[in-house]
Amino acid sequence: MYLKGGVLLTLLAAFQISTEGRGTQLCKPGFSEDVYHAAVSENLTEGQPLLKVRFVDCGRSGRLRYESSDPADFRIGDDGVLYAARSFRASTLRAVSLVVGARDPDTQERWQTRIKLTPTASGAPQHGRGSGAPDTPQQVREIVFPLWHAAGGDGLLKRTRRDWVIPAINVPENSRGPFPQELVRIRSDRDKNRLLRYSVTGPGADQPPTGIFIINPISGQLSVTKPLDREQISNFHLRAHAVDLNGNQVENPIDIVVNVIDMNDNRPEFIHQIWNGTVAEGRKPGTYVMTVTSVDKDDPGTANGILRYKILSQNPEIPSSNMFTINNKTGGIITVAAGLDREKVQQYTLIIQATDMEGNPTYGLSNTATAVIKVTDVNDNPPEFTADTFYGEVPENRVNVIVANLTVTDKDQPNTAAWNAVYKITGGDATGRFSVPTDPTTNEGLVTVVKPIDYEISRTFVLTVVAENEVPLDNNIHLTRQSTATVTIKVIDVNESPYFEPNPKLIKLEEGLPAESMLTTYTAQDPDRFMQQTIRYSKLSDPANWLKINPANGRISTIAVLDRESPYVKNNLYNVTFLASDNGVPPASGTGTLQIYLLDINDNAPHVYPQEAEVCEKPEPNAINITAVDWDINPNAGPFSFELANKPADVKKNWTITRLSGDYAQLSLKIGFLESGIYEIPITIMDSGNLPMFNTSYLRVKVCQCDHNGDCTDVERIIAAGLGTGAIISILLCIIILLILVLLFVVWMKRRDKERQAKQLLIDPEDDVRDNILKYDEEGDGEEDQDYDLSQLQQPDTVEPDTIKPVGIRRLDERPIHPEPQYPVRSAAPHPGDIGDFINEGLKAADNDPTAPPYDSLLVFDYEGSGSTAGSLSSLNSSSSGGDQDYDYLNDWGPRFKKLADMYGGSDD
Repeated sequence: MYLKGGVLLTLLAAFQISTEGRGTQLCKPGFSEDVYHAAVSENLTEGQPLLKVRFVDCGRSGRLRYESSDPADFRIGDDGVLYAARSFRASTLRAVSLVVGARDPDTQERWQTRIKLTPTASGAPQHGRGSGAPDTPQQVREIVFPLWHAAGGDGLLKRTRRDWVIPAINVPENSRGPFPQELVRIRSDRDKNRLLRYSVTGPGADQPPTGIFIINPISGQLSVTKPLDREQISNFHLRAHAVDLNGNQVENPIDIVVNVIDMNDNRPEFIHQIWNGTVAEGRKPGTYVMTVTSVDKDDPGTANGILRYKILSQNPEIPSSNMFTINNKTGGIITVAAGLDREKVQQYTLIIQATDMEGNPTYGLSNTATAVIKVTDVNDNPPEFTADTFYGEVPENRVNVIVANLTVTDKDQPNTAAWNAVYKITGGDATGRFSVPTDPTTNEGLVTVVKPIDYEISRTFVLTVVAENEVPLDNNIHLTRQSTATVTIKVIDVNESPYFEPNPKLIKLEEGLPAESMLTTYTAQDPDRFMQQTIRYSKLSDPANWLKINPANGRISTIAVLDRESPYVKNNLYNVTFLASDNGVPPASGTGTLQIYLLDINDNAPHVYPQEAEVCEKPEPNAINITAVDWDINPNAGPFSFELANKPADVKKNWTITRLSGDYAQLSLKIGFLESGIYEIPITIMDSGNLPMFNTSYLRVKVCQCDHNGDCTDVERIIAAGLGTGAIISILLCIIILLILVLLFVVWMKRRDKERQAKQLLIDPEDDVRDNILKYDEEGDGEEDQDYDLSQLQQPDTVEPDTIKPVGIRRLDERPIHPEPQYPVRSAAPHPGDIGDFINEGLKAADNDPTAPPYDSLLVFDYEGSGSTAGSLSSLNSSSSGGDQDYDYLNDWGPRFKKLADMYGGSDD
């Protein structure tokens, strides 16, 4: 067959051509330039089928997806049937033109053709909704597309020149060769008059993975060089090229698709090796349990990848060996037999097999997995009491005590809602004195007393208790009766405390009641009616110690006068607590409170308030507002009357009092001027009680000079009042300043003493006066009384190293720096009396030192100054004629040399 461009194609796979319908089809992707005509009804209804498009599959049956260019008006189903998407009159649209396409979802190849729908009154009958005709695709015209079709009715093929058209090449995977294996030959008819060269490009040829496909450049023979694996690459898209010897393209490149045909070379693989599922006990047959899934790398569109499941074994095989079944296509496991009972079998283990090749045991490959199915618990077993009757006892008046433990058994799974028991009292406890909570650990019922029980009222209780679970029984369980038990509880009599009635008890009395007055009788009752006991009374709390009680009969009388104004009385009430004790075993006691409401009598005289005040010397302003204080209450208090006492005589002469109200009055100067000072003003105040009481109290008034604001300004006020706050503060400030001055002086003295002690031992020889007598006219009290630091009399090298001594400080006759024997070092703060021993030890060390140069000084302690009559200290013992030296003159040098005079002066003794 010659095609466009004069190319002659020789293929291993032939074209598939069909003559069904109106035309002939060629299996090549592309767009058909031909238009298909179809007549439709004039009135279209929603869902009415119009025509069916069918594709000559060329091996692609069932894998195409159809598309419409106008889905709003016309839609196409997966079976290729074209429907009306809505109801409308086709005549209004006249001729309708739309494009219908088909797409291969795997290779993404597309085929399209154009359809023209022409409305006609004699068109095809309507098959929309509501019509009586069945909606079947066989009643719809078929159009096959998309490449070539017959023109007219002569049956001849209308040839259209096209590019190279090569169908897909199918190559089985895992082929054993021999390799290279020829696939197809590509040839151009232009190679008759010139030499051409053929090449192939694309993945598998010149792109990774390279070298799989090769082409003979001269003959155009395309070959595969090694086995293919569909699970790695399922198809290859290549392009073939034809060029002349100069490299000029003589043909347009053509596409070559190589499909790798699947072989059954992979076993099914379960996603999980162990599958876990659950099913409730007692479920009916057909209950879904779980789904197991396996995958096969082979082509799922072929038998190689189509899997089938089955159950190989079940463990245990009770109550039936076939308790479960599996859907051989989906892997869903369901129950097929009744009798699932968790109390008998808690878990089933199934071995599941998956086989490809649609489960063919001869050719298919298989694999297995394990399915573990746990039987979950439901409440199919009610709790049952271990006994019909339980017993307990409880002392009366005790609460929150456990009197009996109720035990039950339940076959359901422990510590679940189907096992946890709930206890209810259904009889014998009308007053609600008991409850039965559940012990969460043992599941026992704890019969507990929640309200006090009186032995004198009830001696025995017989309770009826029902046991249930937290959740109701399963609907498939039907019980004839509930699990009940009887609990008999005995009440034990105990000695109860006596109680006062009423408590508290209130009585009203007037204050001022004398001692030994009888008030009332306050007795207690004993609740133990079946015990013969005696009650004794005593006083437990009496803050003011006003009352006493008869121990035998509870009569209460006074031992002191009752005073309403006592600090122990609050809001006119005085509380006394009494104790009642019986002689039971063990003894019991109870308390009662007697409240005495004290009525006020006029037994307190009023007195003036405030007791001190200030006024100015001149009349204006000079008024003082006063009132009265009375410990009594109305009507024994105000209103009050105020007046000045008759004595002394100058009181009424200088002062006047004016009543402002029943509780207040105003005191003011009667004269134009009163000298500054302190005045005691007697004021007589009388209350309004029945048999009123009066009292004369003194108001201390300070008369002083005042400024324009009426405030006192004179110093005499301060003097008259004594030391005020300001004076005290001033004195304290003076004391603080004095202490600070003393502290600063002490610090200064300490610092001066420290500077004197820290003075360098070695100074310039011309300025060194430490060993000279500074004051010649001061005798003093002796060397021991002087504040001298004799510790400075040390070897200079021990005080300051030679390496750090400044230039000009070292003496000219000082020993040079070289290793020396260790001379005695005097302590930092020696006693002044040991200086002689220190000098003698230093002398011995110097005499025994063979390396010591013959200096005049044995040891250099310090420069003594020029002109000293003492000479060198080395002459004390180093000279044999030292004993002839007269040291008596040292006594004339003062107390500092007294110790030397005692050591070296005087006689030989």
